[in-house]
Amino acid sequence: MLSAREAATAACQAKYEAAKLTTDQKNKALIQAASDLRKNTDKILEANAKDVLKARENGMAESLVDRLMLTAARIDGMAKGLEDVASLDDPVGEVIGMKKRPNGLLIGQKRVPLGTVAVIYEARPNVTADVFGLTFKSGNTAVLKGGKDAAYSNQAIIESIHESLNQCNITPDVAVLMEDNSRAASNELMKMNDLIDVLIPRGGAGLIRSVVENATIPVIETGTGNCHVFVDEDADPEMAVNIIINGKTQRTGVCNAVESLLIHEKIADTIMPALAKALQEKNVEIRVDDNLLQYVDGGIKATEEDWGTEYLDLIVSMKTVKDIDEAIAHINKYNTGHSESIVTKSYANAQKFLDQVDAAAVYVNASTRFTDGAEFGLGAEIGISTQKLHARGPMGLKELTTTKYIIYGDGQIRP
Repeated sequence: MLSAREAATAACQAKYEAAKLTTDQKNKALIQAASDLRKNTDKILEANAKDVLKARENGMAESLVDRLMLTAARIDGMAKGLEDVASLDDPVGEVIGMKKRPNGLLIGQKRVPLGTVAVIYEARPNVTADVFGLTFKSGNTAVLKGGKDAAYSNQAIIESIHESLNQCNITPDVAVLMEDNSRAASNELMKMNDLIDVLIPRGGAGLIRSVVENATIPVIETGTGNCHVFVDEDADPEMAVNIIINGKTQRTGVCNAVESLLIHEKIADTIMPALAKALQEKNVEIRVDDNLLQYVDGGIKATEEDWGTEYLDLIVSMKTVKDIDEAIAHINKYNTGHSESIVTKSYANAQKFLDQVDAAAVYVNASTRFTDGAEFGLGAEIGISTQKLHARGPMGLKELTTTKYIIYGDGQIRP
């Protein structure tokens, strides 16, 4: 079994070869990897079934089992994601902003890979394919540290990818899966400044907090999602209900699911009967403030803790506000910087919400479930960054590059 350091060393040693691959070489390997994922669907599903059985035996919540579970359609979606990445422009080598200085020097910037990217993630085996596709196309190598709950699935997926790379005469060390799933291995990985250039955590609040607090490697923080929908005074009630039901129930265990609702007090009488009914028909537990208890049969009184909770379950908190300013203040106090939405007919309020809400993705009259690399046209995503340095929002190919200055001269020396 590869140790954490052995895995990181292998990926680090491959990074300069990865950076030299041509766009054509990378695209052919990605297409081959997509084809092999489909070919190996039965093998991957067999491995995934072992993980799902074990997860249920260990009492994992069904919303999290859904994140772990693969189907033929989801594997096809992983393959399609690799094909989409292959179809995107290669950012590596792009020259940005070449300018001529008075002394004749031509100074510009050029996109280059980050190097070796480590990703620590939990029970979402599709991340294995997504990370490979994006890091590979952007000229990086990857160290993959999946959760123990998805160990069989991750191993089957990486074996399929390595099969593809070998067929294309590319070292499989461009994507190395750590076989040690222990917390100690994660802690060791977090401090490998000599081998890892960037560390990206993907998972729940506990994982992300642990990485941010303990890593000595530069970290790109991908955040939890306490996402809100604010229903403004003049919102279309039917539109609002549809957006909320989609955001809360289409998939509950994902970071862009809606967790909290803010209802303008002047529209509560109009929207609440239909909204409460629609949520309860989807078996959503509704936790409300005092003003909304009258509208929700069996409603639970919300506590202060509810306003800041990412449930990842069929639970939603709900509160009345007197105006858009109170809604924005509440969101900026309790959100996690992920995705926020307003439902309104007011152009002025829509613009105020877009301008003043502090989040990576801010919507007008649309579901927060669209915060996703594929939905944003990035092919896939390596994560959704909720920090503000280097990258913010869904991270695709460009976000996995950095720049270096390139300078052309004809003998200039500094006086």
